[in-house]
This record gives sequence, C-alpha cells and structure tokens, in this order.
Amino acid sequence: MIRTVSVLSAAAIAALLLAGCEGGGGGSGNGDPGARPLPAGQSCQSVRGELNKMDAQGAQSKFGKSDAASKAVADRYNTLLNQYLGARCHV
Repeated sequence: MIRTVSVLSAAAIAALLLAGCEGGGGGSGNGDPGARPLPAGQSCQSVRGELNKMDAQGAQSKFGKSDAASKAVADRYNTLLNQYLGARCHV
C-alpha cells in the first residue's frame, strides 16, 4: 500500500511538473497565472523542510485511510505540497 501511494504521489508530481512545462512560461499570455505567494512567514525552504519531516514520519501512508488523524495528516501534506508547487519552489 505504501509503495503504491508513493508511486502515485511521484506520478502526480511528475504530471504537474510536465503540465507546468507545456505552457512555455509564466504570465506570457498563455493563461498561466504565474507563481502564487507563500503564506506569511513561510519560505520554500521551510515548506520543503516540513514536507521532508512529514515524509520521514510516514505521512504518505496516511493517504486513503478514513480515521480523522490520518485524514488530518494527509490534508496537511496536500496543503503544503500545493503551496510548494504553486509557489514554484521546485523550479
């Protein structure tokens, strides 16, 4: 299960990265809104650090579980990942 979730997560990230590359650049009239700002007090490094910490604690194993604690961890991970990718920290 964990391996499947990891593979799916990697595939989703790869798809997002490729989709971002298709347009040719941010804000160049292609409908790309450009990078989104991170919430106050956060940086690409702080968000990446929290994602790394959650990965080390097994956050990806929480996806697909229905208990409230697992759902909260998965939601937090998704929020951080969306912030990280939206701010284009990966570029």
